Amino acid sequence: MGRLLIVLGIVLVVVGLLVNLGVPIGRLPGDFTYRRGNFSFYFPLTTSIIASILLTLLMMFLRR
Repeated sequence: MGRLLIVLGIVLVVVGLLVNLGVPIGRLPGDFTYRRGNFSFYFPLTTSIIASILLTLLMMFLRR
């Protein structure tokens, strides 16, 4: 449990640094936005795929 918390803390720090440096997390090519009048819909397809791959690699690393 302790190792998981340390890794999650490091991941949060890295993501925070990337956001502060201006890396567009959440607005990648392949993320769909639909706007019509007062309605807007955002579907982060590419962001979800990248997050899934990174979390899968993280979990594989933690199980070893």
